[in-house]
Amino acid sequence: MQGGQSHIAETPFLPTSDYASEEATGAGGLSIPYDLSLLFPVLFLVGIGVVMVYSASSALALKQYGTDFYFLKKQAIFSLMGVLILVIFRRLPFKIYRYLAYPLLALALMLLVGVLIPGVGVEAGGARRWISICGLQFQPAETARFTMVIYLAYSLSKKQERLRVFSIGILPHLAVLGVFAFLISRQPDFGSMVILGAVTWIMLFVGGVRLIHLLSPLVALAPAAYFFMVSAQYRLDRLLSFLNPWKYQSDEGYQVIHSLMAFGSGGIFGTGIGKGYQKLFYLPEPHTDFVFSVIGEELGLVGVLVILVLYAVILWRGILIARRVRDSFGQLLAVGLTTAIGLQVAVNMSVALGLLPTKGLTLPFMSYGGTSLLVNMASVGILLNLSASGNRG
Repeated sequence: MQGGQSHIAETPFLPTSDYASEEATGAGGLSIPYDLSLLFPVLFLVGIGVVMVYSASSALALKQYGTDFYFLKKQAIFSLMGVLILVIFRRLPFKIYRYLAYPLLALALMLLVGVLIPGVGVEAGGARRWISICGLQFQPAETARFTMVIYLAYSLSKKQERLRVFSIGILPHLAVLGVFAFLISRQPDFGSMVILGAVTWIMLFVGGVRLIHLLSPLVALAPAAYFFMVSAQYRLDRLLSFLNPWKYQSDEGYQVIHSLMAFGSGGIFGTGIGKGYQKLFYLPEPHTDFVFSVIGEELGLVGVLVILVLYAVILWRGILIARRVRDSFGQLLAVGLTTAIGLQVAVNMSVALGLLPTKGLTLPFMSYGGTSLLVNMASVGILLNLSASGNRG
């Protein structure tokens, strides 16, 4: 980026020897068309996720659907679809998203509006977060986050010389974020709203927006955030139970307490796959929001550390890709996609460990759910394409 406006441009590019070349040649002269140091951890997590989803959901599936393979079959299908999407997005040149930024933004807006329409949106557990089409359900908030990253990467790279002007660097992007956040809050999905806001803030900072301009909206929005938290009793109860879950162990603190019990009973090496106890109708949503707790119980500290290392490698590769790409749009796209995955991981694990109030966010690549898995696999596909572009550059 020019003029020193972009924070990411201030970091020197890594030499080619420090980067896994997309066109690396192995024995026999065979080319390697993928960044394997990014691809392998993702596929490994997806594979472990399929196993852990089955382990976490078998008892629940048997009770609700009469077969313990119900969630396993669906997750296996989602995983195969995810691999196909990863390959497709890997083959698409990343620069094509410049032209798709606004159409995708409009589509995401339509989906967020559609989910609130009775008969179109599907309600479950007091929230309306899904749209059902031909029997298939997907979550528009997941696609909105993905679309927001593409829009911000395009907009910030296009306006890089004028980002230090408040009316250009901040206002248009906050307006789009405000519309998306409002629609997501009506579902309601506070966790997705927080992730969307955090990704936007980080991308604006990396893109070159002045820090004083980024901090001023936070101060202005603090009263609104406080009102939002206390305006709904269930959000206030979650906050109070987070501060002292044992005081609310029969209601709002129930999930966190049983999650901590799962980690505690796992010990160093775990109870063994399929031998966990908390998933047997004690821990709510063990195959989605709290699959990390099941991992902690059945695979123990060793398994948790392996998972953490795999995620760390993915985030490390995403950062290196952002530093290597010699295109401002590609840099910001890599930063946004990596940040979105990293924040999801951090929030989900923090909730499972009682470090954050309970939020309905899945663990990327591992939790049950088609939308989250497919969107994250598409994100990795784009990162792989960016990796190849960076090496060619």
